[in-house]
This record gives sequence, structure tokens and C-alpha cells, in this order.
Amino acid sequence: MLLMHKLVFVAQTGAAAVLYILLLLSVYSVGVVLERWWYFRKRRLDLIATGNALAKRLRAGDLSGAKRDMEELHAVEAEILRDALDYYGDGPDSLQEIVQKGVRQRRKVFESGLLFLGTLGNNAPFVGLFGTVLGVVAAFKELGAASANMAAAGGTGGMGNVMSGISEALIATAIGILVAIPAVVAFNIFQKKSNDIEENSAALANQVLAVMKSTKSQKNSFKASSSAPLEDLADSKRSLRPAEVNG
Repeated sequence: MLLMHKLVFVAQTGAAAVLYILLLLSVYSVGVVLERWWYFRKRRLDLIATGNALAKRLRAGDLSGAKRDMEELHAVEAEILRDALDYYGDGPDSLQEIVQKGVRQRRKVFESGLLFLGTLGNNAPFVGLFGTVLGVVAAFKELGAASANMAAAGGTGGMGNVMSGISEALIATAIGILVAIPAVVAFNIFQKKSNDIEENSAALANQVLAVMKSTKSQKNSFKASSSAPLEDLADSKRSLRPAEVNG
């Protein structure tokens, strides 16, 4: 019985505590959303223009210029490609491995805050529901305490207190949902932007690999065309030699 009294006391004080916790989480989530918005805004990338400029530099053999262009950009994709271009002469496999490494190293940075937003969006309604349950328990406790005075109050005072307590308790559920919805929306938006960083990095890497392969094929065709006249000249010299006379 003593334990039940303590639990009821916790329920009476816990409902208000849940509301304060939800308010603090909502303030923190707003801070995370603003920080992530500013982070991605400063690192926006025009994928088509960047890819075309990068391919143009590489086709012209200006590797240092391509690196310089990547350094001038603030996008995460540009940082990844700048590191990968250091391995441009080592072949396509090396460059692709460096791009994948760069994405993995920076994932913790461009996905920062997403774990909190996802967790808050999934669990804030349950926290609000917990506060509602505590409020309902406290409301029925008030009903039990006022049962002795119900006759004097005309039989409505106790029920009025219960209805008032339940309506106040439901505010916790409403706040929980109100906190969860923006967190879920922000999580989906920033998750999409994080996926875009990975996809853009892969697209730029593929464009660099395509230039590498085309440059290699051009060199091979040039070598084949330059060696063909030498072979024809050797064949013509052999045909001009006098035939050997049999003794």
C-alpha cells in the first residue's frame, strides 16, 4: 500500500516533468535543425556545372587546375574529389577506392544530428503518452480524495476535477506529437541531402573515370597508328631485297 502511495505521488509530479522534458527536447531539436540547414546551405553543389568543368580540365591534362577548382568549392563532394585526384595517375581502381574512403570518413560529419532527430521523431509521441497516463492517474487520485465531499458538492465536483485533470493530461500527448512531426520532417530532408552527397560523389568519380578511360584509349589508338607505318616500311624493305641465288 505504501508503494502505491509513492507511485501515485510520482504520477502527480511526473506529468509536469514530462512536459518540461518535451519542451527542452523541442528546443534542442530546433537548434539541430537550424545547424543542419546552415551546414548544407553552405555546401550546396551544382553537380552538372562542376562535373563539366572537372571533365574539361582533365581532358586538357590540367590536373593541378582541377584540384584548384575543387579547393575553391565548399561542398563535401569537392573535398572528396580533391583527395581522390591525388591518385589520378594510379589508375581507376585506386581513385574509386579513395572516393569511397572519403565518403566513409565524412559520413559522421554530414549525418550529424540525424540520429537525434530520428530518435525524437519516433519516441516523442510515446513520451507524451506517458505524461498523459501519469496525468490520468493523478486525476483519478483527485477523484478519490474528493469522493467524501461529492454529496456536498452536488455530485459534480469530483467528476469536474477528473475531467479537468484528464484534459490537462492530454496536453502531453499533443505536445509529444507536435515535437515529433517537425523532427521527422527534418530527419527525412537531411537524410535525403546526405544521400545526395554520396550519389554526387559517385557521379563525379564516374565522370573522372570516364575521362581516364577515354584518355587511355586515345593513347592506345595513337600508339597503334604510329607503329603501323613502321611495320609497313619494314615490309617494303624486305620486298626490295634481291632474291638469293641458289648455288
